[in-house]
Amino acid sequence: GNIQWFTPSEIGKEKYAYLSDRTITEAGLKNSSAKLLPQGTVLLSTRATIGECSIATAECTTNQGFQSLVAKKNNVSSEFLYYIVAKIKREMLRRSCGSTFLEISANELKKIHANIPSKAEQEKLVSLLSLIDQRIETQKKIIEDLKKLKDAITHFHFRNELTHSPMTYIGQYITQVSRRNKDTKIDRVLSVSNKYGFVDQDEQFEDRVVASIDTSNYKVVQKGDFAYNPARINVGSVAILQEFENGIVSPMYVCFTTNKGLLPAYFELYLSTNIFKHEMYKRLEGSVRLCLTYESLCNIKIALPEFSVQTDLASKVSALLTKIKNEERLLCLYHNFKQYLLTQMFI
Repeated sequence: GNIQWFTPSEIGKEKYAYLSDRTITEAGLKNSSAKLLPQGTVLLSTRATIGECSIATAECTTNQGFQSLVAKKNNVSSEFLYYIVAKIKREMLRRSCGSTFLEISANELKKIHANIPSKAEQEKLVSLLSLIDQRIETQKKIIEDLKKLKDAITHFHFRNELTHSPMTYIGQYITQVSRRNKDTKIDRVLSVSNKYGFVDQDEQFEDRVVASIDTSNYKVVQKGDFAYNPARINVGSVAILQEFENGIVSPMYVCFTTNKGLLPAYFELYLSTNIFKHEMYKRLEGSVRLCLTYESLCNIKIALPEFSVQTDLASKVSALLTKIKNEERLLCLYHNFKQYLLTQMFI
């Protein structure tokens, strides 16, 4: 079909909702509980991810995770309503409830009050906040382009090395480590995520305890060690420990270090390439969960240039990563500035 059909995961990333990942037909619309929403509707997610919103740029429909709002044009514009919703997000979260997942009902949503200034004042506020939104979108584009540049440099290098450097087995340059937390002196339990690398489980799972009470069998990782979950390396969950001096990970993790001749930062870049992923997928084993064993990792070949070449690439990418982090901090400041203005303006 050609009717846009949005889900909560698609909302809130940008001010305007243009194209959905999925669509439905006229027959699907008529034979379901979905409602056709007019252009300018504020698509408001009220289930699971509460308070995310975007403005529909055309007629569309949504799944059941929404309590979408249509502005009464004689009172407010769609843009002003969008900023009102952004301001009351905390109140929506406070009024939400549910056992399986949080949700705010239409009745609770209607109970929330908001001050509505004159049309002239609304236009001024929308004009200012829209400029900030434009700057936020520009900042996102800067970060996205820097990440693409980093990936392009990395891809070009490793593709080029396939024809210029000797191929060697990874196993010749890594050593498995299996230190155990026998004395239980280390209590920082870590996990490896596909987005953030090593993360502290206390921060990742604030509402529940994931680690065993007895961590004496957990593996000790030290700064510079690599680790991965054999069942999740296929989604990118492999990383080098850099933020902490040490920590412990579940016994299921595979831990290793690089040997002389292979720069850790260089190998970390290689693990992110499609070249490695292609070789990895050929060696995954298992019926229920596909896993990469340490032995299979060792049997993958890598085109390994001289150490000075490895250092040069790692240095270039490190400079880009520093630039990306700085731009991300700036993006966070823009978001905070916007929230501050929303709080101060609508009182």
